[in-house]
Amino acid sequence: MDIDPTQPWGLAIDYAGRATLTENGHTIHVNVSDTSLSSIIGPDSITGTYSAVNITAQFTRSGEGGVALRGYGRITVMPVGTEPVVPDRTAIQRAVAAALADFETDRAAYAALCARWQPGDGSEEGEGDDTDTAPETDTESDTDTDIVV
Repeated sequence: MDIDPTQPWGLAIDYAGRATLTENGHTIHVNVSDTSLSSIIGPDSITGTYSAVNITAQFTRSGEGGVALRGYGRITVMPVGTEPVVPDRTAIQRAVAAALADFETDRAAYAALCARWQPGDGSEEGEGDDTDTAPETDTESDTDTDIVV
């Protein structure tokens, strides 16, 4: 991802802290938000410090049969002392890199799962659905319970 040096966060974001970019063929949605519950930006009345800022990047790729793989990355920028958070031009870039890495990890895990799974009728171990193997229960122990008062 190219960082825009003219933007405080390295990417043009809208009034709500949102942006969209394309990276490695993925359309990635970015959100920059503080962690406070207040709509007023100011120091916390108890601690006297400003809230941290979260930068999230996420995207979804859909495939056949309703399959969806997601990539998600989050970076937190902490304030220094009692000052507000200073924009970090690399934070969005790092969140996007984390989302792409998360997606690739999930893609590789699903590919490995698909390579191991062999659809079948359940007749051989490791194949098909194991719902026909219920654990055996001992019905006699249910009736022989002693109650001590």
